[in-house]
Amino acid sequence: MIEQIKIFENNVLAITVIDGFTKTDLKYCQKLFDEKLEKGYEKINLLVKLDELKISHSSTKAFFEEIVIILRNYKALKNLAIVGHSNILKAYVPIDNFFFSRLSKCSEERYFDVSQIEEAMTFVDPS
Repeated sequence: MIEQIKIFENNVLAITVIDGFTKTDLKYCQKLFDEKLEKGYEKINLLVKLDELKISHSSTKAFFEEIVIILRNYKALKNLAIVGHSNILKAYVPIDNFFFSRLSKCSEERYFDVSQIEEAMTFVDPS
């Protein structure tokens, strides 16, 4: 299930994934992203909090469709904050950022521990 952590009036989306990620969540996430683009924002800053994510409850199909959506929208992403409590994610994000920053110029992906949620919010919403 996906919920918005906070609703921003600017180009920022902040969501949390609770207990898994489904195809319905994927559609909701795309809807939120599209709404920001329809408001005229060319670049979207995205915070995704995954500390409660349970991989076993996530749909494999939804996971791969999420990758397709990210690739389709990567040019519209500016800063991507991944907030979690996972050594795997902590190791994965710098590798992913290597590719992400090259695909989308002036963009950056960072990992933040759950205890750094305020720092992550500042990263995606510096105003």
